[in-house]
Amino acid sequence: MQQQLELDGGKLAVLSNRLDGIARKMGNTLLKTGRSGVINRGKDFSCCIVSAECELLVAAESLPAHVLGAELIAKSMHELQSDFRRGDAFLHNSPYHGNAHAADHTILVPIIDEQGVHHFTVLAKAHLADIGNSVPTTYHAAAKDVYEEGALIFPATRVQRDYQDISDIIEMCKVRIRVPDQWYGDYLAMMAAARIGEREILALGEEVGWDTLHAFKKQWIDYSAMRMEQALRQLPKGQAEHITVHDPFPGVPDGVPVKAVVETDPDNGKIRVDLTDNMDNQACGLNLTRTTAWTAALIGVFNSIDHSIPKNTGSCSRVEVKLREGCIVGIPKHPYSCSVATSNLADRVTNAVQVSVSKIAAGAGMAEAGCILPPGLAVVSGLDPRNNKHYVNQILLATSGGPGNPHNDGWLTLLCPANAGMSYHDSIELDEVYHPMIIRERQFVADTEGAGNKRGAFSMRTVYGPVGCSMEVGFASDGNVNVPQGTRGGESASGAYAAILKADGSEEPLPAVDQCVVADGEFIVSVSCGGGGYGQPLTRDAEAVAKDVASGLVSLDRAKNIYGVALNGDYSVDIEATNQLRSIS
Repeated sequence: MQQQLELDGGKLAVLSNRLDGIARKMGNTLLKTGRSGVINRGKDFSCCIVSAECELLVAAESLPAHVLGAELIAKSMHELQSDFRRGDAFLHNSPYHGNAHAADHTILVPIIDEQGVHHFTVLAKAHLADIGNSVPTTYHAAAKDVYEEGALIFPATRVQRDYQDISDIIEMCKVRIRVPDQWYGDYLAMMAAARIGEREILALGEEVGWDTLHAFKKQWIDYSAMRMEQALRQLPKGQAEHITVHDPFPGVPDGVPVKAVVETDPDNGKIRVDLTDNMDNQACGLNLTRTTAWTAALIGVFNSIDHSIPKNTGSCSRVEVKLREGCIVGIPKHPYSCSVATSNLADRVTNAVQVSVSKIAAGAGMAEAGCILPPGLAVVSGLDPRNNKHYVNQILLATSGGPGNPHNDGWLTLLCPANAGMSYHDSIELDEVYHPMIIRERQFVADTEGAGNKRGAFSMRTVYGPVGCSMEVGFASDGNVNVPQGTRGGESASGAYAAILKADGSEEPLPAVDQCVVADGEFIVSVSCGGGGYGQPLTRDAEAVAKDVASGLVSLDRAKNIYGVALNGDYSVDIEATNQLRSIS
């Protein structure tokens, strides 16, 4: 029996960066060549490397909702396919077979050497704006089941053999998707990213030897598990639960309570999350997949501890997530729709976990992040009068919502916990170039943060509309009723709001979930949620409050009445008056 190589710390660091660089090169390919705006402007994609045994190894700057479930995606490829050989590629987007939701198309390429040995698998995943849904949106929130949703679903389907496309699959997609050229461009971009990953890993294996790469894999995963174990041993032993409530939604008129029970086990360096005490699958697009439920819980844990711990199978192995089949935040039963599985309820699960951790440990966890998918993140579609061509694209114009945590204020451009700030907000100018639209306004809204020792982020207001045509706008907003909550004495944030600004200047409120048509001369008004606060507002650094006031983000009245901070005319802190305000409070 061959003895396992032992690599020193220097070699581990070098190989970690080499593989991380390969994942980044894959991602750069997608960013530069993808055709959908949500890819080339929003950066809503991820690339990662998993072992032949389906262990997540490295993911670079990827979206956690995409890659923490890479193990389950790779396992599905093994379960559903056989006879892997060099030159194969598989298209996977099935929410019932390890993927996130149907809009996240994933290309998997097994890395096979000249002797036919399968060493690793690379994944290139991208969120696409049009995947054949029955309505022109990537999020069919109101779909009662997968049939009404209408998306084309591929459970790890072989799409290339011997490096050549299987044309039947390509033609099927082109016929069913409203913007076939855009989809095919995105497909080519994902395939190019995966093939670049294949090429680079094959070259690295030749350079350093496959035995060395396999030794690295084992030691890197073991090292990551050890780092996670050490971090979890620093938490106090305890159990806490938190219930956060998703707004009323098509199919769930009373909303969806989401309960997480978190147990820290420092003696064994583990943490457990129980999501089983939640409602069953519902006839709407909110149902989480096994992957999104699991990753949402993992994100809540990772948000609560040392951020420098590598995110891979090793660190994830110290987190036990209990799910239930047929649960809305568990393992879905076919044919329930999971169209919105990566965002709304997934973010509520993350919030419930990180707030629960904050209840156990004063220096850990986070408040609730702002809810997602206001019209500032809508899917827009229509006929562009400039070229007489149809378009379907998701815009990522504005949402904020970063929660306060023990060490920092809320991240102003978080977008949502599922992507951890990895996605970009769109360029206004580029959105106006690529779509027949004008964006009149994008700004933070004052006094909308969850106040705290560390405050949450502020809401963002966006106003946009079509030019020379009508535009269909689809969105599935949460947080209009049940706003993001603070923790450990922190306050809640302001909620979301949507309306149509009519040509006569009047505003007509819109429902939280809608597929509406905006006429030429009308505008969509979108206000996103802020983020919850962490800790008592009266303990917030007075200079930090003064800075927010000077920036126009917090009013003088709010500074005085909520934070107990009095300011002079030049926005400097009136120390005597502030001390008096805080002593009275």
